[in-house]
Parts: sequence; structure tokens; C-alpha cells
Amino acid sequence: MSLNDERTISAIKKKEEAAINEVIEKYSKLLWSVSSAVLNNIGSVQDVEECVADTFIYLWEHPDKYDPQRGKLKTWLSIIARTQAINRCREIAKKNTIPLEDVGFIGQLGIVDNIFKEETRQALLAAIKALGETDREILMRRYYYEQKPKEIAIALDMSTKQVDNHLYQTKQKLRAALSN
Repeated sequence: MSLNDERTISAIKKKEEAAINEVIEKYSKLLWSVSSAVLNNIGSVQDVEECVADTFIYLWEHPDKYDPQRGKLKTWLSIIARTQAINRCREIAKKNTIPLEDVGFIGQLGIVDNIFKEETRQALLAAIKALGETDREILMRRYYYEQKPKEIAIALDMSTKQVDNHLYQTKQKLRAALSN
């Protein structure tokens, strides 16, 4: 841990406002970048702002949770911001259960050609709902929120190849469910 990190954490533990203000000044742009990368095309500017603010609040309330043996303060704050943003994505996804009923979203999957019948649409919705959380989240991010695989990979801490594989396998599962 650098001397600056050590001094900063010590000051925050003593509830010195100057120390937290210094951290906010120093790391706001970085944490904004981390949060907005995860929330890209999903969350609003307010969602990003809240994630950054929540990160600083967490530091203020729990400075003892920072472990200097595991890395720099900058890295720890980035991980907290990323976690806040992922949690915000999940909240947004829970509120927006309507997208699964969105015919446009289903059409973008490229699994069924032309306009399809209501029962086919219902079968596809059931198959999507039966997917695991990760597969469903990747599918929604790609085809509803129109995130690129690289953006999804960053947001979910996966490689782009893993995201591509999930998309491919998920579409295969959905095709199989429709052919039954």
C-alpha cells in the first residue's frame, strides 16, 4: 500500500472530511468510467452517478474493509463501483420484465423467420425464461439493449469469447426448444 493510501484510509477512519473529499476529487472520473461501462445502454446518467456516489459512501462507512495486502485503494474502489453498477443493472432488469414480451426483441434473435404465430412467440418466451440468469442477461444485453459482446464482457467480467460462446449456445437452445 502506498503511503498516500495508508494516510487516506487512516484519515477516513477518523472521519476527516478532507480525506474523503480528496478521494472523490482523485477518483471520480475513474469510477464514472467503470460504472458507465457496465451500465452502457442500460442505465441512465443518474444510475451512473448513484453508483459512483454509493462507492464513496461505502468507503466512508467501511474504510476498514479495504485490505492493503490485496491491492491499491484505486483498484478496490474500482471493484466496488463495478459491483454497484452490476447490482444496478440487475435492479433495472427486474423492473423491466416487459422487454421479454417485446416482439421486436424476439425478432432480433434471428431464430424464427418472418412473422410468427402467437403460440411460437409464447414458446420462445417460455424458453427464454427457462434460461439460466447469465444466459438470459447476456441475451438481453445483446439483443434488447444492443450492447456489443465486448461491452457485455467488460460488464460481466468475462472474455469476449465467453460471451460469444454463451450467445451461440443460448441461440442453439432456443432453436431446439422451438423445434420440439
